[in-house]
Order: sequence, then structure tokens, then C-alpha cells
Amino acid sequence: DEQLDLDDGRWEDIHVVTGALKLFLRELPEPLVPFSHFDKFIAAIKIQDLSLRGRCIRDLVLSLPPCHHDTMKVLFRHLCRVVEHKEENRMSVQSVAIVFGPTLLRPASEESNMAMHMVFQNQVVEHILNHYGYIF
Repeated sequence: DEQLDLDDGRWEDIHVVTGALKLFLRELPEPLVPFSHFDKFIAAIKIQDLSLRGRCIRDLVLSLPPCHHDTMKVLFRHLCRVVEHKEENRMSVQSVAIVFGPTLLRPASEESNMAMHMVFQNQVVEHILNHYGYIF
């Protein structure tokens, strides 16, 4: 219910805006990639056959609930634009994936190997960024 004045100077710092976006996504009751899909995406990114991997990830994205799919489409379109300006902002595909991977995909419980999951979480985000046109 808070009213924000986006003309306030504190919003000029891109790190504040990005931090707010990441915080919003992290605090969702369920991540953008629902818990029910986490293991499926991790299994898909491990597929060695690149063509099969691509189809599997596209099908998984298409199988998301509409609100998750639509939000993901808009967010990744924006993140692709961020990557287009990597020379100025130093945010390559890999950098964006490292920043957003653990926020967008996370297991329901943190009992398993978090470090190993993080590698695959980042790879999923990187794959979606690299193949945005095919996936969406």
C-alpha cells in the first residue's frame, strides 16, 4: 500500500532499483519457477543433447502457470535488454544468471547441496536468456 515517488532522487541509482526487484522476487511465497518445477528444470539443464535440452526447457517454460510464464517472459525480455548493453553495464549473460539464478529458481527446502544447485540454477537462467526468442 506504500505510495512511491519514482521522481525521488534515490531511485536514480540503478542498484537500488535492481535490489528492489531482486528482493521482490526473492520474497514471493513461491519463486517465479514454482517449487514443483525446480527439479524438472535442473534435470533438463543436465541433458547433454543440446537440441533435446532446448526443447525440454522450452516445454517446461510453456508448462508454467500463466502468471509465472507471463511474468517470466517480461522479466527475461528486460534482462535480455540489459545484456545487450553489457559493454556499458558489465552485465553479461553469465553475470545476469549469477545474480538472478538463485532468486528465480530455488528448491522447496535447502537441505540438499546448495552450491551444486546454484551452478545449475545459473545455467538455466543463462540458457533462457540465450534462447529467449525460441522459448517465448
